Amino acid sequence: MCYNCPMKVPFLEKVGYSLGDGAANLVFQLMMMFQLMFYTDVLGIGAGAAGLILLGARVFDAFIDPLAGILSDRTQTKWGKYRPWVVGTAIPFAVVFALSYLSPDWGVRAKTAWAAGTYALLMALYSFNNTPYSSLGGVMTDDGRERTSVATVRFVAATIATIVVQVATLPLVKLFDDPKTGWGVTVGIYAAFAAVMLVASGCIAKERIAPPPTQKNSIREDLRSVFGDAPWRAMFTLTLFLFVTLALWGSASAYYFKYSVPEETLGFSLFNGVGQGITFVAVVTLPGVLSARFGKKETYFVCLALTALFTAGFYFVPPTSRWGLLALGALKSLAYAPTIPLLWAMMGDVADHSEWKSGRRATGFVFAGIVFALKAGLGLGGAVCGWILGAAGFDPSAATQTPAAQEAIRLSVSLIPAALFSIGVFALAFYPISKRTEKEMQLELNARRSK
Repeated sequence: MCYNCPMKVPFLEKVGYSLGDGAANLVFQLMMMFQLMFYTDVLGIGAGAAGLILLGARVFDAFIDPLAGILSDRTQTKWGKYRPWVVGTAIPFAVVFALSYLSPDWGVRAKTAWAAGTYALLMALYSFNNTPYSSLGGVMTDDGRERTSVATVRFVAATIATIVVQVATLPLVKLFDDPKTGWGVTVGIYAAFAAVMLVASGCIAKERIAPPPTQKNSIREDLRSVFGDAPWRAMFTLTLFLFVTLALWGSASAYYFKYSVPEETLGFSLFNGVGQGITFVAVVTLPGVLSARFGKKETYFVCLALTALFTAGFYFVPPTSRWGLLALGALKSLAYAPTIPLLWAMMGDVADHSEWKSGRRATGFVFAGIVFALKAGLGLGGAVCGWILGAAGFDPSAATQTPAAQEAIRLSVSLIPAALFSIGVFALAFYPISKRTEKEMQLELNARRSK
């Protein structure tokens, strides 16, 4: 029996699987970059109230995300555990996504309630779609290099979606005289593409790893094996602070380019386009090479530390420096790019580690916790940005902001996110899966599964 034979995934299957993350990033990137600004500048909600909306949904997520993991782990169909969820939630997810960016002509209280309700429902559907989708990537192969390859191809599609959102959204919105109409039509187009891509992804990808045949369903044992696993705790902390930082920086950068950087110096779409172009090339070329040479953990550690350093640099480069901003953005994108696929490849390793140590595999539950950390970070980062701006006296109706508000925006794209990135770097010190441990796990798990 060959215990060291990797589970190969055909390239076209990797591409098909990647479509799901392309769809998710149409939603995710729009929320990260523009949702807070949409709430304040288009829907007309105060920055503080918008921050509470983004954070309030996390209360429900504390129950919904584990439920999504538990239910998907216990699903038994001829398609597998996770694929039916990806396909079945695709259309409802896309419909609510479109509704979340409509601007009804109501009073402020009613619009606030609309925003809160659609956002909470969108996040619930995100859980029931993205938790099984992410879990699916963890059971397509047991081989470390193949898992990195699957994640890399996945994030090529995600990067393309990110480029579309960050570069094309504002120009598309500006095609319409009324911003409300522009946002509604633009997001409606994104939603239609997302639905098609999710259905295709769920139909093309295949599940190859199943829990041990003797494993009994036990939520208590799943909780014990996952929460007691050191790699999972480290990755939960990393993911939480990582997405707090990304949401804070993404939200603040939209304000930074609207209120601080002169249009003649550098447009937001051009800045994003250069950064995402570099990210695209780096995601395609670097993660597999670096992780094979140095290991996933070591590559992630160095790249995230460099990302923190370059992010801090935005405080020291004046907003009138076109080439300074472009250079920092390029360096930040180049440093951060390898971490994008490695995060999810490492989560597949965490599911293996939990099975290796406890004899139980709960892939959906493992990924559910990480999706919760992602969404909690997303909501908290946007909320923190809203609170910082609100405390500094930010006024969305003013063409020019006060010096206090300008300084708050500047800090929110530089020193504050740099410090938060550094917490993620610290969390990686407690992640014990080295390159050697990964190989040892694979050999032993393959031997167990072959019996």
